[in-house]
Amino acid sequence: MRYRVTLIPGDGIGPEVSDAMVRVVDLVTDGRIEWERVVAGSQAVEQGLGPLPEAALDSVRRNRIAIKGPLQTPIGTGWRSVNVALRQEMDLYACLRPVKSLPGVRARFENVDLVVVRENTEGLYSGREHEVVDGVVEALKIVTRRASERIMRFAFEYARHHGRKRLCVLHKVSVMPLSDGLFIDCARRIADDYPYLEMELVPIDTIFLELLRDPTRYDMLVSGNLDGDLLSDLCAGLVGGLGIVPGANLGDGCAIFEAVHGTAPDLAGKDVANPIALILSAELLLRHIGELAPADRLRRGVEELLEGGRHLTRDLGGQAGTSEMTEALLEILESIPEQGGLG
Repeated sequence: MRYRVTLIPGDGIGPEVSDAMVRVVDLVTDGRIEWERVVAGSQAVEQGLGPLPEAALDSVRRNRIAIKGPLQTPIGTGWRSVNVALRQEMDLYACLRPVKSLPGVRARFENVDLVVVRENTEGLYSGREHEVVDGVVEALKIVTRRASERIMRFAFEYARHHGRKRLCVLHKVSVMPLSDGLFIDCARRIADDYPYLEMELVPIDTIFLELLRDPTRYDMLVSGNLDGDLLSDLCAGLVGGLGIVPGANLGDGCAIFEAVHGTAPDLAGKDVANPIALILSAELLLRHIGELAPADRLRRGVEELLEGGRHLTRDLGGQAGTSEMTEALLEILESIPEQGGLG
């Protein structure tokens, strides 16, 4: 079966890591993905199209599946985050960040295997802010029953289908009894439909502390938008950094996969960027469309590459560049049988 996937290469190091990802995916799928390239972010602005062109949105709507490199949001320019706008335009209400220890990657902790699920469309990221009077700005944290219930339903269904048993729902209800109170009330309602799964309500500040003590205690973390944004980056740091953590933004009938790191403009064009995060995001994409054997093969290849330790980029303790790491991974993948994988 062939697929058409929207590809937004992104800004900064985005085009380099995107090219690496495409080569890897083309190998494990035997070229069965047709990439429809569109621009957004700074590249689009430079072409006079605005940060989120309609052509990019149309491509995602048409193909229903996309993968993107990091997109730049310059500070103080009046731009709103392109990433946030894209999620809201496509109603990608669930942000999924699997965080797992990888062989050969030096990190503070070992045997970490947790999943962060973040509500993606409201909270403080709703973009509802205004100046009340000169020198006073008000930002609104929007929490609705509809959005809270559907992210909880997504989380419990993900747990049910992926062998997860314990969900920690995060909140700060002592400070925000109405907004976070509604969020945890929805969690309790949805949890009633899943008596075989365990749910715990945990204050967000407590979870930050406990993760830094022992993240292996946790299975799934479910949170609102801003909390989830902060939490995702913290969890990435537990296993070696943003360069090895994939991400997915999922809605009803549409999905966009992405590397969670930034554009690193100071590294752009120098052949030093680590492509693993976007490559592992492509693994999530392949699983999403049911291509499990290629996804297993890709995962096995990445783990063998990292465990070997010979062709790692500087952020992983090596001296290799993007192209050297990519060539090494392609060579490993060539040696793995097409139907091989993790089983």
